[in-house]
Amino acid sequence: MFTIEHEFDATVITLVDEGDQGMPLQEDVIIEAFEDCVVIRQVDEMTDEPQIITLSMAQLRDLAAALDLPEGSYRIERPAKP
Repeated sequence: MFTIEHEFDATVITLVDEGDQGMPLQEDVIIEAFEDCVVIRQVDEMTDEPQIITLSMAQLRDLAAALDLPEGSYRIERPAKP
C-alpha cells in the first residue's frame, strides 16, 4: 500500500509494508520529492531514530536507469549545459 500527497514544496509518497507471507514487516518508507532532490526516510526499529538518505536529481535519474540495466558499470551521458 502507498499514499501520495502533494504539499506546497514537495510530493510525499509513503510506502506501507503490508508484508509477504512469512516475512517480517518493515517500517514505513517516506519519500519526499523536492525540486532539487529526493529525501528517503525510514525509522530504524532498533534505535527508533529516522534514517535519512538524500539523492540529487542526477542520482535519481541514474537509479531509474539502473533498474532496467544488467550487471555492470555505467555512465549516463548528459547534454552539456549552455
